[in-house]
Amino acid sequence: MDFLKIIKNQLIEVIEWTDDSRDTLSYRWPDEDKEIKNGAQLIVRESQQVQFVSAGQYADLFGPGKHQLSTENIPILSTIQGWKYGFQSPFKCDVYYINTRLFTGNKWGTSNPVMVRDKDFGVVRLRAFGSYDFRIVEPAKFLKEVAGTDQNFRLDEFADTMRSRIVSIFSEALAKAQVPVLDVATRYSDLGEALLQLINPAVTDKYGLEITSFILENVSVPPEVEQAIDKRSSMSAIGNLNDYVKYQMGQAMANGGEGAAAATMPATMAMGFGMAQEMMKSMQSGGAPSTGAATADPFSPAAAQAAHTQAAQTAPAQAALQVLTPAQAAQVLGVAEADVLAEIQAGNLKARQIGSQWRIAQSALDEFLKG
Repeated sequence: MDFLKIIKNQLIEVIEWTDDSRDTLSYRWPDEDKEIKNGAQLIVRESQQVQFVSAGQYADLFGPGKHQLSTENIPILSTIQGWKYGFQSPFKCDVYYINTRLFTGNKWGTSNPVMVRDKDFGVVRLRAFGSYDFRIVEPAKFLKEVAGTDQNFRLDEFADTMRSRIVSIFSEALAKAQVPVLDVATRYSDLGEALLQLINPAVTDKYGLEITSFILENVSVPPEVEQAIDKRSSMSAIGNLNDYVKYQMGQAMANGGEGAAAATMPATMAMGFGMAQEMMKSMQSGGAPSTGAATADPFSPAAAQAAHTQAAQTAPAQAALQVLTPAQAAQVLGVAEADVLAEIQAGNLKARQIGSQWRIAQSALDEFLKG
């Protein structure tokens, strides 16, 4: 009797697994070197599948329900074991429970920026992150490629692999999509749906998984690109640049100080040059002998009045020849020097580059302000 009891204890009559965790992907049922008897009961609960593996080969797959292990229920295993006329004696076989429920809220994100071409900003570095949901749809492939013979394979053991795979596919898909950076924020849901169609086939083929939802939560750009976007928004808010410059000049002249001096600098310089030239001419003519008249005094009130009149007449011509640096032009316009350089690079403001420096003719600046 004791011998028969020992033999009975070595046979497995019921196989079942109750999942008491929320992160187990697969579980190898512990047989403890026992053998499965003919007619043993296999219990598979909802959101579970059972994969039999015999001698390293994947055999029969069972879905939810209560199954009695017989030759009819395990045809693949019968073929592997060589049971031509049914089996009567106990047998050994690895039994893997696969959790087929939906695993939600898994995080993904780019560890390094993704380089993409953008029509507005050229080559841009993007970072992105979000979440995804997935389930196991091909147990045999999942066991072969992911879990292997692990006794208790958990989600955290696979998270890094899954994340890197998704990021790789996401980076390639985003580069091919060619969505402008300024439009990405308004198309998160569309991008998520589009990327899901590209990610799913690769993940299913490689790991036997199905991603049911792919959510793109945020796409960010480097700080310098953010500043460029803010600057563009500011210029759009300004509206007509010509009117804005005129307004800035008027404000500077009304408030006085350095702003007023910068705004009136070209005209003042032109008048000064004209007066200086007239005074030099008067001095040269005064140094020569005069016939029948006294030597003219270049510093007399009459000479000063004549010089002032001549300067007023020649000021427009001199002003047209005035050359400004980008910094001086920025002071005149009441804007930042970077804005002036941007207009030069865009071809809106004509200037000439001498070495590494830019010079702007007053006439070019006047033409720019006319619009």
